[in-house]
Amino acid sequence: MNPNPNWFLKARLKTRQLLLLIALDDFRNIHRAAEELHMTQPAASKQIKDLEDMLEVRLFDRLPRGMEPTIYGETMIRHARMALTSLALAHDDLVTLKSGLSGQVEVGVIMSPAMALLPRAVARVKEQAPLLRVGIQLEPSNVLLDKLQRGMLDFMIGRVQETGSATALVYEELTEEPACAVVRPGHPLLARTQLELKDIASLPWILPPQGSILRHRFEMMFRREGLQPPANVVDTTALLVITTLLQQTDSLHVMPVDVAQYYASLNVLRILPIDLPCKMDAFGIIRQEDRLLSPGANLLLDAVRAVASEIY
Repeated sequence: MNPNPNWFLKARLKTRQLLLLIALDDFRNIHRAAEELHMTQPAASKQIKDLEDMLEVRLFDRLPRGMEPTIYGETMIRHARMALTSLALAHDDLVTLKSGLSGQVEVGVIMSPAMALLPRAVARVKEQAPLLRVGIQLEPSNVLLDKLQRGMLDFMIGRVQETGSATALVYEELTEEPACAVVRPGHPLLARTQLELKDIASLPWILPPQGSILRHRFEMMFRREGLQPPANVVDTTALLVITTLLQQTDSLHVMPVDVAQYYASLNVLRILPIDLPCKMDAFGIIRQEDRLLSPGANLLLDAVRAVASEIY
């Protein structure tokens, strides 16, 4: 491939070819991709062939029932999505630069910072830029990382996964995530001033599913004390189910402290008087190393840093 960083200028890479790459990734069928872009199938095939000839690689394997991107195709598709996302936001960025009050930012966040950190940061930004449109996506870190690398997020607040794909990311650690035990208001254990692990090991629990980081560390917490982990367990991460079960039973639940404090402030649950030697990995701000953030995204990013320095 041409090592010249401006190869795409000399090659006159067409926006239609980028759109076609994305459509082929979505449909895995040249006929449906061509229909989506209101092209003929021969014209679409020629666009892809021209692109492959220019890059000197095969972007798609032609299969009997469709097309499958090669490793080269997957790379081009990822960059095509990022490029078109940037183009789609270009107008908003220009308006933002002129007025300082509008534009759009898309941020991803995991549960704990979604409760305490991000809402305060957004509220602060809205005081300065009320017309800035803020999109917030609440997902696990692995889902957010995929969206970030596909150009669908400006930045995220979550955990870096131990994968090779993390090398192109910038990570700013914010805080560790301690866990606590919670119960319904009026639970008998709340009358106790001090609890130990042996007091809660045999009680019914609502826990994250087997295989999750928090579940593993929760069970190891008991084993290190020579205790068997709780056996009377309901496995779920659905907060609506968890809070309802807590209200209707004497079950206990383990959750990050920030999340527990939020629900305790709403009188939905109470935090038990026991320090659990159990915590999640630290989380932080994650962004793409080579992505230039919009003025609106930089504004929110600065607010997140400022609020984090105050509450953590």
